[in-house]
Amino acid sequence: MEYKAVIFDLDGTLLDTLEDLADAMNRTLEERGFPSHPVEAYRYFVGNGVAKIVSRTLPPDKQDKELMADCIKAFLVEYDRNWNRKTRPYDGVAELLDALTLKQIPMAIFTNKPHAFAELCVHEFLSRWKFKAVFGQRDGYPLKPDPAVPREIAGMLNISPEQFLYLGDSDADMKTAVNAGMLPVGALWGFRSEEELRDAGAVELISRPADLLTFVN
Repeated sequence: MEYKAVIFDLDGTLLDTLEDLADAMNRTLEERGFPSHPVEAYRYFVGNGVAKIVSRTLPPDKQDKELMADCIKAFLVEYDRNWNRKTRPYDGVAELLDALTLKQIPMAIFTNKPHAFAELCVHEFLSRWKFKAVFGQRDGYPLKPDPAVPREIAGMLNISPEQFLYLGDSDADMKTAVNAGMLPVGALWGFRSEEELRDAGAVELISRPADLLTFVN
């Protein structure tokens, strides 16, 4: 199969955002008298939208709607203050994006991160490269693993879904790729495990960004 385009996840794939996300959520919890969590635990808390981060980090007996809504709002305020303090592109990402640009491979980003923050991160850390679309969590659009947004991107580019590589680091990414009819490629440098990626449908696994070039002409 000749692959003609790439959709990237953002957090855990192009950018290491884990510490900034963890710091924002831990501050939200501590201000309300709840225990915080180690940064490494956030590898399994993030990736499915802000509401999931909150529900996964609050104590099980503190899941009422009013508190959830308060924590979601507070987390967004905290993250807005500190979203770029420790975030950085992963090693090798710049070289991969340079190579794909040289090969004229269209690139897009789809993330469950709130859309405004996705745009901020791309502008701050990835502005050297042209992405045909950058889509985060938007009102009225489903989150991963729903395939609606990747299919929207395929339509925008007039490229069939089966000609897309879909690179991500979580089960949600692999399931999204499968549901959209794209090739699921797991990023082993990201937040989740090789086992999770395989179980969720990863067809290929790569240990460094440049390995993605194996699949494009």
